[in-house]
Amino acid sequence: MMRSLYSASTGMKGQEVNIDVISNNLANVSTTGFKKNRVDFQDLIYQTVKEPGAPVATGATYPVGIQLGHGVRPVATQKIFTQGEFQQTDNPLDVVIEGRGFFQVQLPSGEIGYTRDGAWKINENGIIVNSDGYQVIPGLTVPTNALGINITNSGAVGVRLPNQNQLQIIGQIEIADFINPAGLSAQGKNLYLPSGSSGDPITGIPGTLQLGQISQGFIEMSNVKVVEEMVNMIVAQRAYEANSKTIQTADNMLQIANGLRR
Repeated sequence: MMRSLYSASTGMKGQEVNIDVISNNLANVSTTGFKKNRVDFQDLIYQTVKEPGAPVATGATYPVGIQLGHGVRPVATQKIFTQGEFQQTDNPLDVVIEGRGFFQVQLPSGEIGYTRDGAWKINENGIIVNSDGYQVIPGLTVPTNALGINITNSGAVGVRLPNQNQLQIIGQIEIADFINPAGLSAQGKNLYLPSGSSGDPITGIPGTLQLGQISQGFIEMSNVKVVEEMVNMIVAQRAYEANSKTIQTADNMLQIANGLRR
């Protein structure tokens, strides 16, 4: 059986994965803090028919060999943590990180989740939480009589109270970073968890330890570029089509071979 049939089939399967990733990127083009994915491919094992450099005769060698590949496979879907564009909202509970870092939230499991989504809310107890109700770390409770909230670039959170000229500080936000953010495990809900590849979190005050600063009244948009994804989709579609044509060509060649008569 012709190996081209199997090689082309791996190409079609690989482009199916590529389209899956592209479609997820496009679906999240408006998701706050979303980071796009990219598929990394790797060629498969080669069958060496003639070894390059093998001796032909005394003092002579083959300048090139014959190696036949067996297709392709996807080996990674990598998160690209480039900065998304900022959108001004003037909502005091919307915050962004200008630079490296992740906000920390307390998950129901007791673990700490990491996110770039700074669209915060206040729950019924006055605690600052994310959109799923998970408490932002450290626990920040806004007094019921607060007239306003102020978050500095260094993460100090203060509230304005009646008959007081100075802000009352209610907490200090710390953000976290990882030596390899692309190694984080995506959990959905704009959350990531550490993995053996990401390394341990490095926490600190915004603006220190090469961490980004915080800006209030903005949200970070997705870093997906629609035009770029559409181009990638066209390339993936044409690659899928080309591989299908290879299978059809190989099938026609087998049909010709089967039609040979003595």
